[in-house]
Amino acid sequence: MTGVLFELTFATAAPFWALMILLPRWSWTARIVRSPLIVLPALLIYALLVLPAIGDVLPAVLSPTLDGIRDLLGTDTGAAAAWAHMIAFDLLVGRWAWLDSRERRIPALVMAPVLILTILLGPLGLATYLGLRTRRALPRDPAAPPQPLG
Repeated sequence: MTGVLFELTFATAAPFWALMILLPRWSWTARIVRSPLIVLPALLIYALLVLPAIGDVLPAVLSPTLDGIRDLLGTDTGAAAAWAHMIAFDLLVGRWAWLDSRERRIPALVMAPVLILTILLGPLGLATYLGLRTRRALPRDPAAPPQPLG
């Protein structure tokens, strides 16, 4: 069962990544990705893996040690749960970056590699996007009064 859940985890997130990367301008992509519920399948898989093992998980996370976390992640259940955790959070970060990039009018061709980096190496994708977004201010509302200088 653990192996099946492990395999299923990325499969539940892949369609959303495909929409953001391959079909960023499709009207349904924005409708779908706007919902934070896109991470729900990975979260459910995480719950299915962690809740039955909560007796092993809680001590390891309440008082973490390198040895304790290594031992927890060294099990099939621990590794599969960590994978579901990463997939869910990477998708949530990718979703935020994609939505934010649309508001900032960052081109989809610029975002595609950032999103791929987020899929593969989550925190590095986030860091890349945070650097990129500092260079692209939100478009100003033409009806808004001018901002004072200084």
